[in-house]
Amino acid sequence: MTTFIDSHCHLADPAFDGDQDAAITRARVTGAEALICIGESLAAAARARELAARHPGFVHFTAGVHPHDAADFDEARDVPLIRAEMERGAVAIGECGLDFHYDHSPRELGRPVVVHTRLAEDDTGRMVAEAGRRGVRGVLHCYTGSHALARVALDAGWYISFSGIVTFRKWTDDDLLRLVPEERLLVESDAPYLAPVPHRGKRNEPAWVSFTVARIAEARGTTATAIGTASAANARTLFGLAPLPRG
Repeated sequence: MTTFIDSHCHLADPAFDGDQDAAITRARVTGAEALICIGESLAAAARARELAARHPGFVHFTAGVHPHDAADFDEARDVPLIRAEMERGAVAIGECGLDFHYDHSPRELGRPVVVHTRLAEDDTGRMVAEAGRRGVRGVLHCYTGSHALARVALDAGWYISFSGIVTFRKWTDDDLLRLVPEERLLVESDAPYLAPVPHRGKRNEPAWVSFTVARIAEARGTTATAIGTASAANARTLFGLAPLPRG
């Protein structure tokens, strides 16, 4: 069985109301070592924290403000609330976008940043490069962008995460899947969105990350076991998760 860590899922989303725990069980059965539940708003972060408390050591949570909600971001109000979630155990800040102030909590608290970017490559590249120079590490999640931006992120010490999009018929950039070094590669579901083939069109869930892992392995000419193991180790490094017990 291929093992993996789902580095980005939205199990606190209402789409999982009523079967969060069942979805987590299915993820365990299919090889998940851990799940990173994204708190894309402060309300979602609180729900993700509660979920992590029910599944300690397996579900971990983040806290941030999604760029879709950036117009409502209030630094004086929201930054202290994000800091409070870090103190409660959040493993990363995000997901966030170009309106987040990289020079605040990530550097001070030693937490990575989960970045959503779309149609903003130049600005994203500049901010990621600056963040890297300031010692902030992070991940470009659900990546479908250019090779140039990927190289900027990699040069900054960041990670690149791929989702079920790489299994879609319209996906044509296997060179991008080969560009990212094994030690910087992450995988994710982005559940409940972007279910991979053969579950396209259904509500996505972490249990199906194995299809994304297999597709990346095919493009890179290696095994799903190798990709799953490497990407899980990378997620543990980025998010500061404890290693699996030996034996």
